[in-house]
Amino acid sequence: MNIEREVKRLLLENRRETDGHQYTVPSGDHYPYQWLWDSCFHAIILAKFEPVAARAELTALLSKQFENGMIPHIIYWRPGILHMFQWGVEGTSTLTQPPMIAYAALEVHKHDPDVSFLHSIYPALVAYYHYLERERDPHSHHLASIINPDESGEDNSPRFDVPLGVSPTISLHEHLAKRVELIDKNRECNFDAQHCMRDFFWVKDVLFNTILVENLRALSTIASLVQNAEDERLFKEDAEFIATAMRTRMFENGVYYSTMGPEFKKLKVETWAHFSPLFAGLYTPDEAKAVVENHMKNPDTFAGTYGVRTTSKREQAYRPHSENFSWRGATWMAEHWFIYHGLMRYGMVKEAEEIRAKSVRLLEKSGFSECFNPETGEGFGAHNFTWGSLVLDMIKK
Repeated sequence: MNIEREVKRLLLENRRETDGHQYTVPSGDHYPYQWLWDSCFHAIILAKFEPVAARAELTALLSKQFENGMIPHIIYWRPGILHMFQWGVEGTSTLTQPPMIAYAALEVHKHDPDVSFLHSIYPALVAYYHYLERERDPHSHHLASIINPDESGEDNSPRFDVPLGVSPTISLHEHLAKRVELIDKNRECNFDAQHCMRDFFWVKDVLFNTILVENLRALSTIASLVQNAEDERLFKEDAEFIATAMRTRMFENGVYYSTMGPEFKKLKVETWAHFSPLFAGLYTPDEAKAVVENHMKNPDTFAGTYGVRTTSKREQAYRPHSENFSWRGATWMAEHWFIYHGLMRYGMVKEAEEIRAKSVRLLEKSGFSECFNPETGEGFGAHNFTWGSLVLDMIKK
């Protein structure tokens, strides 16, 4: 397989234009809308061979930003149609998603420097990250909360079973119903984070905050490029505040756990979120080596033949075969991408190359599937799914 050629074909095939905005849908048949962190992934890849399209992707993403600064996780681009996640700005969802946009914008700039573009989107970026720090951390604990499992990017991950109030054996239909129920409750209280939403689902997620740390660092760099020295200092400082809070509130026995509620109760479910802090360098070198050797490379927990399982094989919720519970065991390319960059950050080149090789092998065996069985390599879920394009970022800089 010529991966670069296939990636270019796929991203062009999934390209759409609405109301003068150009964007890419993750999958034409399953996900025909624009999604927040998906578009960030698209921009990172497009920057390598079509930077104009990469900038258009981010511009479209920012076009539906809420007045309070939030960027919705879905833009439906079909005004007048009511969707289950909709609230606020017409044609968008009510939720957000892992905040990858500053990182993506900086990657685009690295491949095709354009300070004028950074200037044009800088106020929107600042407003978004200020929203997360203000509205999702109203008591200044330096950890951002998510208000629905969908905001983690991993809607049915078992690490959210306890705060959602469900069992590891819950059905797909029941799981979706519980998440929609959260939206109804939040709508009733007008999405008041400090006085209402925290009563229903208030989780400080490891992956979400890891991404926030690294993106605040990226935003600090962008601030320097637009010559705002004060913002450069403040965003760098904010990133380290969150990193410190994660160490204080989430770290135990060599790994990071998501937490829930005002008491920061650790959600001790073994998922690939243990490896996500590698992406932001939150482990010490010795801790990083230990988490890789003891967990990521352990065939009894996370190491599948074809990839890293999203949920440990030892968990009751582990289900690698069913697309309906794909975050409860299946392998995803975005998961591999975060782990790959984390391993490279720590100089674990051999391990990173193994992740890259398994990712390539999955594409060659099952094409651009949404996710994969880590034991057999079988692909399932959406077809022509764009996350497979992230493999290009592992093989071409």
